[in-house]
Amino acid sequence: MNTEQARFNMIEQQIRPWDVLDQGVLSLLAVVKREDFVPPAYRSMAFFDTEVPLPNGQHMLAPKVEARLLQELGVRRHERVLEIGAGSGYMAALLSHKARQVITLEIDPVLAKMASDNLKRAAISNVSVVEGDGSKRLPTAGPFDAILLSGSVAAVPPALLNELKVGGRLAAIVGQEPVMCAVLVTRVGENEFRSVNLFDTVAQRLSGFDEPSRFHF
Repeated sequence: MNTEQARFNMIEQQIRPWDVLDQGVLSLLAVVKREDFVPPAYRSMAFFDTEVPLPNGQHMLAPKVEARLLQELGVRRHERVLEIGAGSGYMAALLSHKARQVITLEIDPVLAKMASDNLKRAAISNVSVVEGDGSKRLPTAGPFDAILLSGSVAAVPPALLNELKVGGRLAAIVGQEPVMCAVLVTRVGENEFRSVNLFDTVAQRLSGFDEPSRFHF
């Protein structure tokens, strides 16, 4: 496989047509080597338009979903970012080039080690991988300029929104299969939030987050 040609095709044929037009994001996708964050057994799938398997039944988001979330979150160089769901560490690596500091939480110890090792090999020094459950009390202190949930949830917990600074943004994929929607929530005041629907997609659940009650008759 011609890796650079495959990367180019991923960007031009999958990502750009999905309304990812921010040149800074597109350039970053060419620089941060996605194949280095994919398990060796699935390296040939690094540039496919699909979720790549990770240990313990988890998956990386599809490339176009990662890119679109990164674009819509609009992280700036002075900002502090929290990611929930480190996975392989790839999204944290992308965020590291945009932000001053990234803290990425991972509930699965195997994935936390994988992400940490991958980021170390990539010589990325402004990301901290923390083993912890992002659905519970955060093991790291806010507030944050941006929060990214790298997986889906039934609903965004209010406690997470309260970790945002005023002016801060949270991106997440919300809903139930087969209908989910990526949303961007902005904290516009101390007790005021504005939510915008970005695009329809489906993604694997983040571990630990509550599901809505189901009534049986």
